[in-house]
Amino acid sequence: MASLRHLSIITVAAATLLATSCATENGAKNSAPPTATAPSSGSPVAGGTLRLVGSGDVDHLDPTSIYYVVTIGIMRGYSRQLFALQGVAAGADTTKGYEVLPDIATELPTEANGGLSADKLTYTIKLRDGVQWDTQPPRQVTASDFVRGFKRICNPVAGSGAPGYYTSTIKGMAEYCDAYIKAFEKAKPTAKALADFQNGHDIAGVQAKDDKTVVFTLTQPAGDFLNVLSLNFASAAPQEYDQYVPDDATFRQHVISNGPYKITSYVATKSIKLEKNPAWKQESDPIRHQYVNAIEVKMGVAEPDAVQQQLEAGSADLSWDLPVPTAQIPRLKSNDPNFTIYPGAVTNPYVVFNLQSKNAGGAMGKLKVRQAIEYAINKTAIAKIYGGADVATALHTVIPPGNIGYQEYNPYPTPNDQGDPAKCKQMLSEAGYPDGLTLIGAFRNAGNHPANFQSYSADLKKCGITVKGLPLRQGDYYTYLQTPSHAKNSEWDLSAPGWIPDWYGNNGRAVMQPLFQTNCNAGTSNYGCYSNPKVDDLIKQALAETDQAKAAALWHQADQTVLGDAVMVPLNNQNTPLYKNKRVQNALYLPSYQIYDVTNLWLNPNTP
Repeated sequence: MASLRHLSIITVAAATLLATSCATENGAKNSAPPTATAPSSGSPVAGGTLRLVGSGDVDHLDPTSIYYVVTIGIMRGYSRQLFALQGVAAGADTTKGYEVLPDIATELPTEANGGLSADKLTYTIKLRDGVQWDTQPPRQVTASDFVRGFKRICNPVAGSGAPGYYTSTIKGMAEYCDAYIKAFEKAKPTAKALADFQNGHDIAGVQAKDDKTVVFTLTQPAGDFLNVLSLNFASAAPQEYDQYVPDDATFRQHVISNGPYKITSYVATKSIKLEKNPAWKQESDPIRHQYVNAIEVKMGVAEPDAVQQQLEAGSADLSWDLPVPTAQIPRLKSNDPNFTIYPGAVTNPYVVFNLQSKNAGGAMGKLKVRQAIEYAINKTAIAKIYGGADVATALHTVIPPGNIGYQEYNPYPTPNDQGDPAKCKQMLSEAGYPDGLTLIGAFRNAGNHPANFQSYSADLKKCGITVKGLPLRQGDYYTYLQTPSHAKNSEWDLSAPGWIPDWYGNNGRAVMQPLFQTNCNAGTSNYGCYSNPKVDDLIKQALAETDQAKAAALWHQADQTVLGDAVMVPLNNQNTPLYKNKRVQNALYLPSYQIYDVTNLWLNPNTP
């Protein structure tokens, strides 16, 4: 769900990006594992505190549940996975950030090294020596810790934002998750009850062969399985996590690290501090470093201009969760070496509909009402909020350019992408709303999001739809949408989140599966609880298809089906403008997260 950009505007044609991505993914299987990008700004200097400032809180601190890119940014410091992605330096080939690298795993599994079976259904992964939990005394991360982590993916309290990646791929995972959810439909999910279920049930396809070997058995070959294993959902979990309800307030005060930093202070909605983890060893980590002494996040600054002022004045180093102010982009682009725009292949923002809502006579459940809204919104106006053509362009498809399955088509065309109020009115009348209707629009109360809400609600007003605003705190927003009870209780009708594919390259499932596969459980990214058996079947077919061109055609069919059902309005494909304080060196961009890698940068002590 995120990525970064650098130095000058980089334009990437979708076809070129896709071709490069595929070549990179395929090449990584047949060559020696690449090494992480080396520091690019002179010799690293240890010390100092990296200061981030912004508006809201984290979505979660539990790696199993995190799905907000800014949280993933700091989580990289305290949670490691079997595999990981690397950052890329300014001006470098962004596709280098698509390559999967061994992290806690000792190597990429291949048939030659015995890590991948000939039928490509069994992955045998050896764990690296010296990876330790920050416990007293420090304790080695084991294969059993990874088994525990996978058992937590579908917990009924916080859950994972994309359980389908695992349930559709790993043998026995779907059955385990179904049983887990069913067991707590009526029972109270206490920490003991959850731990008892996990410890009393196994996943057939996730086994600890010994302390240093974890074995995964798949239901069918999956060329993107290492990408799936690189996500934070696939993190190891120490045995101490059995004592807590996933990601509750008590858990957040007892997060255990196996990375270079550990959380030493978390005050909800106010601040987070990470400091060096003494149990971490550089020789056990090929991806990260421990250059800065501490990382501090200060919350409560809601205006991008205020954050930008601090970055340029030197009182902060990076923005936590707010964009570069739109009005400042022309100035920064022309003469500031600390500003970069990175290429985008994302859907941000998009409008999602709550199909569970009973408001206005169940209007969101009616196809023609949703189609009317498809025609109503001025996508060009939304793009201008973010900085115009330098940053955002109108999007017409579910799958954005640069991702497998993308084909340009426009099922709801309007003049110059500026909306068609007359068409909207006509369709509302046909749907039984000749006098209009009133809906509830949930939006984040920081950054560009209030302006987004004002823009699309003004468009809807032109055709008779009044949208009452439901402002939410920045850090609470995704947690709110991922809690299905809010949808089922008709608390909101539409909203404008964003989506960044979880990885690039061989990433056919990284849009369709989390957002549109049937899933209305806690932690879902299918916020409006959309369910269409045809879409589910197309996803299943695409995942089973080994011919990438045929798989791409199936993903495109799923795209067409989703838009035919009008369950989302794609608005923009965005590039990512990023700004850093001048003392920040070796700022490596993570394309899949649209952030800088805080575990590889260092601070120039001679820059105020």
